[in-house]
Amino acid sequence: MKKYGRTFHLPISLGATSDDKTLSSIEGLMVDDLIITEKMDGENTTIHSSGTHARSPDSRYHPSRDWVKAFAAGISPQLEDDERIVGENLFAKHSVAYKELPSYFLGFSWIVGHEIQSWDATLGRFKELGVVPVAELYRGPYYDRLFEKVAEQLDLSKQEGFVARDAAAFNENSMPFCMGKYVRADHVQSETHWMNSELIPNRLAKS
Repeated sequence: MKKYGRTFHLPISLGATSDDKTLSSIEGLMVDDLIITEKMDGENTTIHSSGTHARSPDSRYHPSRDWVKAFAAGISPQLEDDERIVGENLFAKHSVAYKELPSYFLGFSWIVGHEIQSWDATLGRFKELGVVPVAELYRGPYYDRLFEKVAEQLDLSKQEGFVARDAAAFNENSMPFCMGKYVRADHVQSETHWMNSELIPNRLAKS
């Protein structure tokens, strides 16, 4: 099992806790082609050639994982041994209740070997595999107070936050330099972990 790396919090992130790591500098995000996507409130999940696994070390059975395992069964045979598709399993409600999801699995990363592929290549691979990507909130050059502006535009009743990344490819080891996330304050709304609560499915958008 290859665990997806940790995404550090941006310095302005309000949801960072004592257990989280924060970027010491945003220099790696001050690029001419920056991607900002919505951070979804789900379970980080990796699809690979042999199946799927959650990032959480808690690997016991949970019914919220049934849908994504069935979904992954149609993708895994199309993947090479060194390919990984990473995204959010959004079947179960955590803190944010989604009512119009395009899919219960939204992808945000395509990794080959140890390299996180460029955003454009990732979108191309997702299209081939039938994976819906997370929503883009911004694409363009970094500018002063960009992250503050995007944070101000969030609907905090429906959106947990955002993730910024260099649109170019980079090594997984560079994640603490080339990626950063903003999470709303008090994003965890319950003291009971979602896996130990009643399963409330999120809703898909009506077709």
